Amino acid sequence: MKALVICGDSIGDTVFSTPVIRALKVQLEDVEVHGLFSASSVFLMDENPYIDKIHQLDASFWKTWRMLNEENFGLIVNLRTDFRAAILVLLLRTRSYSLQSNFWQYWLMINLKINHLRNVHQVDRMIKVVEPLGIKGDELGLDLFLPEHEKVLLDWLPEAFQKGFVVFSLSAPYATRKLPLNKTIELCDKINRPIVLLGTHEDAEQGKIISRFFAKGLSADQEEGLASLNKKTIVFNACGKFSFNQMASVVKQARAVFTFDNDFIPVASAFRKEIFGLWGNTILLFGRYPYRTKFTVLETNNVSCRPCSSHGFEKCPKRHFRCMNDITFDFYLP
Repeated sequence: MKALVICGDSIGDTVFSTPVIRALKVQLEDVEVHGLFSASSVFLMDENPYIDKIHQLDASFWKTWRMLNEENFGLIVNLRTDFRAAILVLLLRTRSYSLQSNFWQYWLMINLKINHLRNVHQVDRMIKVVEPLGIKGDELGLDLFLPEHEKVLLDWLPEAFQKGFVVFSLSAPYATRKLPLNKTIELCDKINRPIVLLGTHEDAEQGKIISRFFAKGLSADQEEGLASLNKKTIVFNACGKFSFNQMASVVKQARAVFTFDNDFIPVASAFRKEIFGLWGNTILLFGRYPYRTKFTVLETNNVSCRPCSSHGFEKCPKRHFRCMNDITFDFYLP
């Protein structure tokens, strides 16, 4: 039997879907697992041993439909909740199971602050989709298999980082999911470890400012003063220097990961890293927090306008941005 798994658009959605893909391949007999992925995340499946065939979502709906219709699937697992995916499943005319939308629960929480959201992780919601097939979730967490040629060696990093470092991912799809610059510098100072900043070319300028702030080159007296205060933060700005798989390879070698609500939460979870997650305009009840790994939540719950969106904005709608500005960095990093 051929089974198709339709995954969400983002890198995070794709990594969160890997337990379902693995469960289908391992727990069903004589199954050939296919996956439909967006152009932005399809590369993540190149090394996944649980996928037999990869399909890329085309900009043309009908081209995608014709491509999939030729496969004669006996089963479809739809992990998307958009109308386009629902129509695609309907037109493929075979047995299907689909993830239910949380649209109205999200709307009530965001607009009226009425909470009907269940505290269930996105991955566990996806696993429930395939439970009617007799499939059960396992304890193996998320999968992320990196190509050998995109693995980053420790000696690619400055010598001071080769004995251990912490990753701080500066990327986020919206500004209201990110700390302001001054708070980012405050957090880096509190981390008090060698820090590798990861992000895209768009994050490179902020990374440059942060790394300059903590750059050496002080006078001997100043250096001695910092040493007496046990100040150990040094920063390597790797924003824009690596591909996504290479950044994931750096995460895999880190002692811990600090990140916003972004794609590095599932990536760090896949490698069972300790995660320190910062939530601003979004909340954990949206179900996209670290999965099967140790994590610490850094957020403020005394802001009445939070959450203001399930996605985010380029500026705080209320202009005070208290959801990030009021966070207290209370954590223990061994």
